[in-house]
Amino acid sequence: MSLDEIKSRIAKAEVAAGRDLGAVTLIAVSKLQPNARVAAVLEQGQRCFGENRVQEAAGKWPDFMQRFEGVDLHLIGPLQTNKARQAMELCHAIHSVDRPKLAKTLARLAQELGHCPDLFLQVNTGEEDQKAGVLPTGADGFITECQALDLPVKGLMCIPPVGEDASRHFALLAEIAARNGLEGLSMGMSSDFETAIAQGATHVRVGSAIFGTRG
Repeated sequence: MSLDEIKSRIAKAEVAAGRDLGAVTLIAVSKLQPNARVAAVLEQGQRCFGENRVQEAAGKWPDFMQRFEGVDLHLIGPLQTNKARQAMELCHAIHSVDRPKLAKTLARLAQELGHCPDLFLQVNTGEEDQKAGVLPTGADGFITECQALDLPVKGLMCIPPVGEDASRHFALLAEIAARNGLEGLSMGMSSDFETAIAQGATHVRVGSAIFGTRG
């Protein structure tokens, strides 16, 4: 599927949900993609990209940022505290703030560096043992804790369990965000981004539908 087709589907979903055109940011998930494929999507005008690992992003994006103006790089995968500085220096947003220790590290580094990327707090809406993120019952407290650290919390992120109705998880994330005054909702991937848009997503993370199979 082409980038234009994905953008068209996003626009139709925005209209169907009664939302403004352009309300949703498309994050093209470029993890594990060959540089030639990423360059081709950049050449089509896409500027917002998502990477899962800091090390891979660091090996790929500085060169692309020199070649293409306006690149907006988002870290969407797990972040270890020892990679936090590198992530903050490279990325414009981090979608996987999932624990107090990481939040405190980001706050300390923000003071040192004088800047901080936009942050999305990850909520484990499915309460899955193997998945990162704060549990829904602890989300309000974690949001308050991060805001008390003067971190730029823009919104929340979730990854619904495989095989479950994603809309229920998107609705839960939207509910938590609304009661905490947060507008950003990073939710929805290649298979369910239209459902996410209907539930209020502001950022959708689409990889395979744009790039094809990874690897």
